[in-house]
Amino acid sequence: MEKIKTFDELTIQDNFLFQHVMRNERLCTYLIEKILDIKIRSLRYQDFEKTIDLRLDGKSIRLDVYVEDDEGRVYDIEMQCSNSPKNDLAKRSRFYQSMIDGELLDKGKPYEDLNPSYVIFICTFDPFHKGLPIYTFTHCCKEDNKVQLKDEETRMFLNSKGSENAADPDIAAFLRYVDGKAAEGHFAERLDQEVHFVKSMDKVRREYMILSDEIRRRQREAEEEGLQKGLQKGLQEGLQKGLQEGRQEGRREGRQEGRQEERESNIVAMLKEKIPVETISRITHYSLDQIQELGKMHGLL
Repeated sequence: MEKIKTFDELTIQDNFLFQHVMRNERLCTYLIEKILDIKIRSLRYQDFEKTIDLRLDGKSIRLDVYVEDDEGRVYDIEMQCSNSPKNDLAKRSRFYQSMIDGELLDKGKPYEDLNPSYVIFICTFDPFHKGLPIYTFTHCCKEDNKVQLKDEETRMFLNSKGSENAADPDIAAFLRYVDGKAAEGHFAERLDQEVHFVKSMDKVRREYMILSDEIRRRQREAEEEGLQKGLQKGLQEGLQKGLQEGRQEGRREGRQEGRQEERESNIVAMLKEKIPVETISRITHYSLDQIQELGKMHGLL
C-alpha cells in the first residue's frame, strides 16, 4: 500500500496543499502573470479541483487549478511530481487540453469562439532534459516555423530543476521553492506564508483526514480485489496445470502399460515356441519367477 503523507508532512508539491494555496487569487494571478508575462485584472475560479466528465466511458479527469481571467483566457495549472517510465506527460497534457476544449464547446460556443487556453504543468523534474526553466509549446508549421496555427492553445512545462537558468528572479525563486529549497524573495515568501496559513486551518486538516481515509479505503478495496483476482487466477492456473499434468501422467502410464503388455505378449509367444525360460529372461530382462508366473497364467508351464 502506498504511504500517505500526514497533514504536517505536506508541502507545495502535494496537489492537495497546492490547490488550497492557489485559492489565494492574488498569488494565483501573480504566478500566471509571471509564467506568461501578461497582465490579468481578475480571475474567476470555475471550480476548485474541477472535474470534467467524459461521455463515452464514464471516466473523469480532475484539474488541480482551473481558472478563467477577465479576458476569457482559461488556465489549467497542474502539479506533477512523477514522470511515468513511458514519459507520457506530453500526451497527458494533450488529453487535458482536449477535455477543456470539449467542456467549453459543451457550453454552446462555436469553434471560432473557443477560449484561448493554457495547460501549465509544474514539474518537480526536468521533463525534456534540456535544463530550461520553462518549456512552451504552440503549434507552428513544420515547413516554415514562422507560420503559426493560431489556435490559441498553449501547453507549458515548468522545470523545478532549471531555476538557475530562469531570467525572472521570481520564477527562479518559485522553482527553487517547489524543488524544496527555502523561500527567497517576496513572491516565494508569500507562497510559504500561505502554505503555513492553510496548514493552520482546522477545516483544511479535517478535509485532508477525510480524503486520506477515503484513499486508504480505496487502496484496501483495490488490494482485496487484487488478492481475490490473484487467488482465482492461481486456482484456475493450478487446476489447468493439474489437468495437464494428469493427462500427461495418464499418457505416460498408458504408454508404460502398453509397452508392458507388448513385452508380456512376446514372452507368452516365446513360451509357446518352447524357448527356454533362461533365454527368455536374458532377452526380456524379466526374472525367471515373472516368466514362470506368466506361463502359469496362460497354461503353458
